[in-house]
Amino acid sequence: MAKIRVSYEYSEAEDKSIRLGLFLIACGILSLFILGFCWLSPTLHSLQSKPANCTVVSVLRPEEMFECVFTCGLDCRGTSLYPCLQIFVNNSESNSVALLHFDEQQLVLNPKCSYVPPCERDNQKNRDSVLWWENYFNKEVSSQSFTCFFNQQRRPDDVLWRRSHDAGVLLHCVLWPTVSLLLGSLIVLLTVCARSLAARAEALQKRKCSYEVCQDLSAAASPTERGAAKVAGGAALAAEPEAASPSRGLPLFDVPVRRRDREH
Repeated sequence: MAKIRVSYEYSEAEDKSIRLGLFLIACGILSLFILGFCWLSPTLHSLQSKPANCTVVSVLRPEEMFECVFTCGLDCRGTSLYPCLQIFVNNSESNSVALLHFDEQQLVLNPKCSYVPPCERDNQKNRDSVLWWENYFNKEVSSQSFTCFFNQQRRPDDVLWRRSHDAGVLLHCVLWPTVSLLLGSLIVLLTVCARSLAARAEALQKRKCSYEVCQDLSAAASPTERGAAKVAGGAALAAEPEAASPSRGLPLFDVPVRRRDREH
């Protein structure tokens, strides 16, 4: 019976599994850095803002105009103008007047204005968008209190109407890279364990087959040895001297003759 050769080399399928696992690990680590830099840090800063109750104090529209950049194609860009809308509110957290901004992005785009419209090529469309929000705060929100977000350390003179990022963004920034990292590690670990168990099983099977081959060889040689022993025993018996037999030790003329036979 042929012996089974134990091979510790990985097969093609196992190599693909290990490569997939390493790829998922690399993607998890890379996405964690990218999402952490692009989304995690702004989200943490946004979550530091505390909710407060705000009341509109005044709605102003200065004569100053600001520029915005619009796009009309791959290689088509230009600038247009929009009026500035300033909404001052009184927040309950600091009990002071602050400038209201729609979110963090608009606060970064233009800290002097409360609202930055989507940039259109036509200046009149930008103006109409700003006028709509001016009427909304003058008529709908002027006598009502609403929830705003205030950060005393970073922006003591500004409040936000809504947050650009919430706890859901923070969860996704941490969850999916972690899932990718754990899944890749699990695939690599299971592949290595499966290969190790397969190698041990092959080694045990090899030892078992070697033991069975030895038993077969000994069982096949025992009848021959028994026949040889019988032949040797027969030869030994044939080689013994014939004098050992008592019936052949005496000659025929040595047999005594009785007297009764002689008288007759």
